[in-house]
Formats: sequence, C-alpha cells, structure tokens
Amino acid sequence: MRIAVTGGGPAGLYFSALAKQLDPRHEITVWERNSPDDTFGFGVVFSDETLGGIEHADTGIFDAMRHEFARWDDIDVHYRGTTFTSGGHGFAAMSRKRLLNILQERCAELGVDVRFRTEAPDVAVLSAEYDLVIAADGVNSPTRARFADSFRPTLETRRCKYIWLGTDLVFDAFKFHILDTPAGVMQIHGYPYSADASTFILEVHEDVWERAGFAEIAPKFLAPGQSDERSIELVRDLCAEVLGEHQVFANNSKWTTFGTVRCDTWRHGNVVLLGDAAHTAHFSIGSGTKLAMEDALALAACLHEQSTVDLALAAYEAERRPVVTSTQRAAQASLEWFENIGQYTDQDPHEFAFNIVTRSRRVTYDNLRLRDPEFVAELDRWFASKQGTPTGVRPPMFQPFRIGELELANRVVVSPMDMYSSRDGVPTDFHLVHLGGKALGGAGLVMTEMVCVSDTGRITPGCGGLYTSEQETAWKRVVDFVHEHSAARIGVQLGHSGRKGSTKLMWDGIDEPLPENNWEVCAPSAIPYSPSNQTPRELTIDELDEIKAQFVASTVAAANAGFDLLELHCAHGYLLSSFLSPLTNQRTDIFGGSLENRLRYPLEVFGAVRAAWPAERPMTVRISATDWHEGGIDADASVEIARAFAELGVDGIDVSTGQVVAEERPAYGRSYQTPYADRIRNEVGRKYGVAVIAVGAISSYDDVNSIILAGRADLCALGRTHLYDPQWTLHAAAEQGYATPWPRQFEAGNRKPQGGRTDGPKPRLDLIRSGGTETAHARWRRRKEGS
Repeated sequence: MRIAVTGGGPAGLYFSALAKQLDPRHEITVWERNSPDDTFGFGVVFSDETLGGIEHADTGIFDAMRHEFARWDDIDVHYRGTTFTSGGHGFAAMSRKRLLNILQERCAELGVDVRFRTEAPDVAVLSAEYDLVIAADGVNSPTRARFADSFRPTLETRRCKYIWLGTDLVFDAFKFHILDTPAGVMQIHGYPYSADASTFILEVHEDVWERAGFAEIAPKFLAPGQSDERSIELVRDLCAEVLGEHQVFANNSKWTTFGTVRCDTWRHGNVVLLGDAAHTAHFSIGSGTKLAMEDALALAACLHEQSTVDLALAAYEAERRPVVTSTQRAAQASLEWFENIGQYTDQDPHEFAFNIVTRSRRVTYDNLRLRDPEFVAELDRWFASKQGTPTGVRPPMFQPFRIGELELANRVVVSPMDMYSSRDGVPTDFHLVHLGGKALGGAGLVMTEMVCVSDTGRITPGCGGLYTSEQETAWKRVVDFVHEHSAARIGVQLGHSGRKGSTKLMWDGIDEPLPENNWEVCAPSAIPYSPSNQTPRELTIDELDEIKAQFVASTVAAANAGFDLLELHCAHGYLLSSFLSPLTNQRTDIFGGSLENRLRYPLEVFGAVRAAWPAERPMTVRISATDWHEGGIDADASVEIARAFAELGVDGIDVSTGQVVAEERPAYGRSYQTPYADRIRNEVGRKYGVAVIAVGAISSYDDVNSIILAGRADLCALGRTHLYDPQWTLHAAAEQGYATPWPRQFEAGNRKPQGGRTDGPKPRLDLIRSGGTETAHARWRRRKEGS
C-alpha cells in the first residue's frame, strides 16, 4: 500500500513504524511542517496497560522508552496544610521531545520517508494518489475541518484556563497542590518526567483568572512558539511556596481553554483521523499521547488483519470508539470536578483527598482498597468517627444516617419505581410482596412508586393512589408489614401526572395515550408531551387550589397509613415538574415566566403538604436537575430550585434528571446523574443541613461507597439493581465482610454460597514470607550520573 501521513507527532510516527514493521512493502510518507527538534510541551504520561501494548508491539521502541522513564506509584494531595498520599497507581513519564526522537529514529531505521519542515499536499490530492491517508494533524486538524460534513465534529470548551510549564523542581510523585489565593482557588498538576525536570500545569477557573489579574496582562495574540512571559512571572509568585528557589521554564506556554473534540465518525473515504485530530480528553486523567499511540497501534493492527482499507478502517473505529468514549466520559467528569473545585474547598482534608482521587469515577473505593489499603482504612476510620460509630468496622454505605428526626440503618434507598399493578388506585398483594421484599433485603429506606393524589392525576390505570379510604387501608397494610418484619423505614412519594397522564401501562407502550377510556389531562400550559399525547388543559387558579387541596388530603392519608417519610414528586415532567421547566410552563401569570415565578406553585404545594405532614417526620423533594434539552432547566437552575426548597425547610433533595420533554438527549452512563447531586450537596445541602440523595445508574456497592465517602451525596437510591436482586443490600454486606443484621428467617443464608470447583488452598512456596498488607509507596528517585 501507499500510505500518506499528515503530522509527524507521536501518533503519525508510531503508526508509520508499526505499519512498516508489519509489512516492509508499504510505501509510507510522513509530512511534518516543523523541524525534527521542534516540540511543544514537556512530559508525557503512560499507564501500565498502554506500556504493555507498546512493549509487545515494538520491543525496540519500548526498550528505548524504558531507559527514559520516570516511574512512580504515588499521588500526593496537598490541601489546607495537609498532605495525603494514595499509592499503587503506577505511572511512567518521559520527555515528549525524547519520545519524538525515539520514534523518528525508529522510522528512519525501517525506511519510512519522513519529510520535516514540509507542508503536506492538499488532502484531496493525497486521497486520490494514495491508498490510505492518515490525518494525525493535531487538535486543530485542517483535515477534520476540510471534511467536516463527513466527520461532523464538535468542540466543547469549558470555564477553566490552564498554562503548561516545566520546572527544575523534580517531583517524586504525582502532585496536586490546591492553592488558596486572594483571587480564589487554583490547582497545580505536577509530575516528574526526567532526572532534571517536571511538568507543572496551573489550572484556574476563568473567574479566578480574571480576579488574579491575568486578564489584564495576558496578550490577546502570541505567535507560534512564543510564551506569555508576564503571566509566567505572576505564576511564579503565586506558586512560590511550592516552587521555592526552583525555576519555571516555558515552551510555547500560554493560557489555553481546553477543548474536547468529538466526531461522529473518524472516516471519510480512505481518509482517517488519528489521535487529537479525532478526539481529545482532558489532561487531568492522563496524556493525549497515550490515546494517540493506542490509536496508532490499533489502526496498524487492523490494516494488517483486514483484507481491504474499508474493512480495516471500520474495524479500527469499532475497536477504538468504545475505549475513547469511556475515556472521554471519565475525562469530562474530571474536567468538571476541577472546574467546580471551589465547591469542595470546605470539605475535611480526608474527604477532599478521597474526592479528588476518585473524581473521574474510574478509581473507586474498592479499587483504592486494593491499591492502598492503609489509605482507605484511614478514611474509613475518619468517616466512622464523624458518624460517632465504632471505627474500622463497616464500609461507608453501612454507616447510619439521620434525615430530619428519622434514623436510617444505612445509606441505601430503594428508589421509587412504578409497578403499574394497582386496581383503581388500590395497591394489591403485589405491592405487599414487592415493597415488603425490598425491606427484608436490608435497605435503610424503601420508597413507594409515585402515589397519585387523584384518579385523574394517575399516569396509567395501574398507578396507585391515596385519595380513598380503601387505598389508605391497603397502604397501611404494606407499611405495617415493613415495620413489623424489617429494620427498614418506608417512604411515600406523592405526585400528580399532569400532561403525562392517561397513558398505557409501561409494557403496553410507555407514555403512549390510552386507546379508550381516556381522562382529560392538565398542565401549566396547553403543550402536549408529544404529538401523539393529549393536549392538556391549562389549569386555572381555582383548579390549582383544588389540586393543592388534593395533595394535602393525600398527605393526611399517608400520615394515617404510618409512612415514615414523604417525598413530593417535582421531577420527570409530571405536574409540579412541568411548572418548574420553561419548556413546559409558558404561563404569563404569577406562576410563569421567571424561575422565581415558576417555583411559586410547587413551593405553595410543598408548604401546604409540610403543614399537614407530622412535624417529626421528614419530607423530601425529587427534582429533575436538567431537562437534557436546550432552553430547559440546567445545573445552575437546579441549584436555585434546591435552595428554594431548602429555605422552606425540606429535609432532603432527591436529585434525578430529565423525562420532562420527549425530545430530551440525556448523556447516559454509570452514575450519570451523580454530578448534579454532588453540586447540590456541596452548594446547598451543606449550608442548610439538607440531605442529598443520588440516583441513576448506580449499580454497585463500590459506587455507593465511593459516592458517600467523597461527599457527593448522603444517600444513594437504587432502582433496577433492586429488581435484579431484592436482597442487594444484604448481599453487598456479605461480599464486603460486614455483618449487618439479617431478618431472622434469612439468617441461615447470611454467607455467600460456595461456587463450583476451586483451586483449593495454595501451598507455601516462599521460604520467607513477604510483608503484610502495607503498600509499597514507590516514588521517583533520580538516577545518579553513570548509574
């Protein structure tokens, strides 16, 4: 094949070396506009996993790299006069310039034609003359721009600025220094990459950047290769306590806002994007060089394995896209964490250290316990002492919690889940078994489905209600069972379907209108949920008062039934949620317009319900923290909504998202709603003493422990997980070696059953046993000259 490569960075050079090695008959030409010794940046970081791939793909390249590596395992968090060290992470870094030298030398050995100081020909010409064109032309890829209609790229920029520098202060670990400056919080990301130097990145929120005076001194334009010397001088002053007498040096160093590049596809005919041209991931979780070299390895392998270019490029994208998507998701979580670092700076240093290490959600409580058991044990002791419980005896999820005056045995909530199995609003034996079984499964709090305040406030004919005495009696039967046979508490969620009512049972067609026996639906404004749903009647003031009275009557019935907690459903596009969102509320009276006005009716209902609900029993509110649609509720608005309920005395905020408009585009993923809970807890919950519940794709006890210990939420609600395993909480305790009380009838099963064949006890093969469970904290030590 004749292969053209535009860009002589790590991606283009590494691909060329690997492809030429696999088939020396390939004619590979690389165009690089810079000189061989030109490079921007300082160090690059690799994971052990990536290094394993490089080692097996080309031992020559790996051996040359290995001699250059700075290796270490530890992460140090310097925060408010404390230093916390987490070990077992495994890093290797080296000079970017030296890496390029190694790749250039390898390409020369193999006969790759690398043309430095030469602009690549027009990509359309290359596409016509070569079998394959690889665009490794960087984050500002001209190729990506040229064929934007095919690649369909997006560039997302956020609100932090950073400047990439070097220093002769040789760090011995990965360093996070959190600086409390007069202008606000700044953070240093630092790591060694040689015996003489470290990478030193200062990252600052744009508001802090302006207050610190950088906006006044940073040039509007700098030529390529030129550095912002005035800003660098101020950086030296701000970081003096960290740097001491050490120098900071620049290399094309200027303030930049990170841009996340995403493309719908990486292929256009025989042209393919590689590395930063195709995708970027925030530097706080690793190196773009790492991703680029992984891309190059996969592409070279796919070309070797497949019979045609088309098949190879399809295989390459199918292999790499899931990896890149996962990495970008983790990088986005990390990026947003640092962007919002100001909301964490009143956390205890223990909590903060765990929070920053687990910010991307790739490193978790269990993962850290394997890497560094002493670090996690210290955090467990701190968290237990904070709760006033015996230290070191239980994972965070099994620490008790008080919401209002209600004591919960642990931090696990069975999330509200509609079962569509009521008859005329009356819960049946199904609900007794369903909710009773979840209570026996060990959760601290079990929530009902949304219980509707009127027959026309139901979502479907199978939804439960609390508007008749028969319904009240039936719910009391469920509550009494839970109280008699378990240690769980049980809460009721009250709501009104609004414009999403009069629809089929979920398994017959979720959100689809009933074919007959419809009831009229209502809403703040006459806007249907979808073209196939009814157009709702816009509610009058008198009707609003009537519905508020229905909420109060249902509240009294819930109290009579003995529920321990009441949650007001203001999420998912149901009636009260529809008042909050500007997409669904277009009223022109006092209940529409501004957020303050849109909050008015839900707050009125909350106040009336709180007055009717027994004072000693807590009350929570579920909200949708984003509508996942342009022009709707977003994270900023959700904080103000939570604050408004907190100021009225709510005991907890249950933070969900979406389901407000049919056109939503949610960003699904593991624990995908937790960042919204995190922000509300740290901006509202802490200030007002309001509990925050995280919910949404939380499915492992590892995630629950991580969320609780990092201070992202006080409680975790799990729904589908409990459908899969009604005894999930008990099983989570058993698997973690924690002896939580089991129902007497189940005690005989409180140990995990043995599996099938095992390898049995292993013989002793070490004459001298290794040490205990202490972590070996490997740090970077500079090699002496000649060693």
